Amino acid sequence: MTRHHLPGILAMAAVVLASNILVQFLFGNWLTWGAFTYPFAFLVTDLMNRIYGASAARQVVFAGFVVGIICSLIGTQIMGEFGPLVTWRIAIGSGAAFLTAQMLDIAIFDRLRNGPWWRAPLASTLVGSSVDTALFFTIAFSGALTFIEPSNDVSWAGEALPLLGIGPMVPMWVSLAVADWGVKLSLALIALIPFRMIVSKALSGKILA
Repeated sequence: MTRHHLPGILAMAAVVLASNILVQFLFGNWLTWGAFTYPFAFLVTDLMNRIYGASAARQVVFAGFVVGIICSLIGTQIMGEFGPLVTWRIAIGSGAAFLTAQMLDIAIFDRLRNGPWWRAPLASTLVGSSVDTALFFTIAFSGALTFIEPSNDVSWAGEALPLLGIGPMVPMWVSLAVADWGVKLSLALIALIPFRMIVSKALSGKILA
């Protein structure tokens, strides 16, 4: 780790911390405000991967993972109206999803880094985001995994409702996952703009240096 990696570490820590705070606030029926900040973790990872390599990206991801664990542990100790702000299922799902998805993002990006500039960040983020959403919502809310935390009643998440209020009948947590996934995919496309700008500036600076 060098001083050049510090901005990436701080950015990842800020994204994870902000997302853990904003996830407590609803946005509409299917999302929280945290859904709009968390996807930028993939942007930070991809920037570090492109500019400094896969090893630096993994260091940044590990720093974000540690921050996420700390936030989850604190959340399990804070009591809200319906119990702890963070249940153990949510904590486990969040950690597992983050680490798995980010490491997958790094591996895919590294494999595609020599192609067109947009292919590696777009493909790695799309795959990583999909895995992240699937793992988190399944672990945190699926009725099939109640054995993880038997004392945590997640029956509300299994209530059958129209998908996003308009589609076929599915458990509520599936609608939450689909809405979250849609935001991630949208932001993956938008993030290509700052990715291109930051990489171009950073690499030109390295060449001049």
